[in-house]
Amino acid sequence: MSLLLFPVALFLQFVCFSQQQFPRLCATTQALLSKECCPVWEGDGSRCGANSGRGFCRDVEISDLPNGVNYPFTGIDDRERWPLVFYNRTCQCAASYMGFNCGECQFGLFGDKCAELRQSIRRNVFHLSAAERRKLVSYLNLAKHTTSQDYVIATGTYQEMNNGSTPLFLNVSTYDVFVWMHYYVSRNALLGGPGNVWTDVDFGHWAPAFLPWHRVYLLHWEREIRKLTGDFDFSIPYWDWRDAQGCDVCTDDLVGAQHPQNPNLISPASVFSSWKVICSRAEDYSARGVLCDGNDEGPLLRNPGNHNRNLVPRLPTSEEVEFTVSLPNYDTGAMDRSANFSFRNTMEGFGNPQTGLGNSAVIGMHASLHIFMNGSMSSVQGSANDPIFLLHHAYVDSIYEQWLRRHEPERTHYPESNTPIGHNREYHMVPFIPLHRNIEYFISSKDLGYDYSYMLSFDQRIIDALSPYRALMMEVWPWLLGALVLGALVAITVATIAATTTRVCRGVWPWQRGEKISAFHLPDREPLIISSDSDTPNYHTV
Repeated sequence: MSLLLFPVALFLQFVCFSQQQFPRLCATTQALLSKECCPVWEGDGSRCGANSGRGFCRDVEISDLPNGVNYPFTGIDDRERWPLVFYNRTCQCAASYMGFNCGECQFGLFGDKCAELRQSIRRNVFHLSAAERRKLVSYLNLAKHTTSQDYVIATGTYQEMNNGSTPLFLNVSTYDVFVWMHYYVSRNALLGGPGNVWTDVDFGHWAPAFLPWHRVYLLHWEREIRKLTGDFDFSIPYWDWRDAQGCDVCTDDLVGAQHPQNPNLISPASVFSSWKVICSRAEDYSARGVLCDGNDEGPLLRNPGNHNRNLVPRLPTSEEVEFTVSLPNYDTGAMDRSANFSFRNTMEGFGNPQTGLGNSAVIGMHASLHIFMNGSMSSVQGSANDPIFLLHHAYVDSIYEQWLRRHEPERTHYPESNTPIGHNREYHMVPFIPLHRNIEYFISSKDLGYDYSYMLSFDQRIIDALSPYRALMMEVWPWLLGALVLGALVAITVATIAATTTRVCRGVWPWQRGEKISAFHLPDREPLIISSDSDTPNYHTV
């Protein structure tokens, strides 16, 4: 990170408000007992920025349409009818604004009035320059080692907090808040007492909200990195893993190679070798009937390719991606892991990417990458500990975007009711505050302010391919311009001398030879003529 940006980054850590649960200002006894999360926006000193028309503190509206049969309980889990267990009044922001206090802009909008529309581009990680790779790694490491000033994680249930009178929250790093969020949305339901859990529940996986939820997750993660570093041009790169024979991104200049002595660990030449994971022991939490407490649980683990090959014979192929995108139905049947010919289920990995049949004996697409990594990534709840998670899910999101653009689904294509709990169209995504409904992210990424480099036009892709050299060009451009000007002057001088010499010679030599001077002197040879279409170069996009 630039030395000039570092003071800005520190400043932003103290004054910017985050987008996730739990906002520090709402993790108090007063806020929990009043069930109200409507903090003041510093910009005008009013709650939710009401004095500036940014938003207002209002009752949370919940859809009561029925869920599927996978979760037969009511009033057991804090995530039910999110976020009513914790808050029944939150900031509801005007069209251009967002944030738990309406102090931020909607995705893709910038400026004091959130009126400036910008389109960011997520690029192939292998198209990054060496400097851009170093910046990516440094940003990740900064997020991992910077305690969040904006929000905290919950380490106990609402009941364990004595219904709000005894808050149980913990300070963690910016990166680990997102690790905790992925754990919290996918954890088992605690029914009371050791070992008494319900495993057939996940508010962000195995059902229709899988793709919209992870889209919002990446957007918020991207925004937090921008705020932390002061680099508002930052975008998450993606790993195009189609047809890969191994972990191509497992190098020390990206996410870390394997340790030379212990293949389960990260190379000591990578900063990620020192990372400690949290929320990775799902079986232990279930056995004890508790939530993740946010404490360090050992080093980041990864051993790509040393997995159960009966489950995942290989990484997904280009043909399997194309088959998956060709499926016209977003979700089908029970809209869970048994769904047949469902784009969502096949994309998630539980529908066979060659037949489209659910509950396949072979895991494919998204899930196959997690299993292939054979370490921290292979645990659903703890998978976000590995930075590969971000590169992987950025590409998953791009395939989701391919499907949206190809099929252009209506809003009604997303199921309204009878999905597994947490996945109905109007359900608020767990555990986000500000609130996001699942259906709000069943739209093109272009409407959210970002695109993928491989989906751009040919001209735009050329610009993207050259972008790693932009900084170098800015440095050498003055010298290059000077050289061009000097070269032009030399060329003009030489041409003038040559023309003068020619006129002199033509005026002398014919006279000396006794020839007549023609007013229409033609060259000895005509220029070459292209005789057929085959000689014309062909241009095409790839």
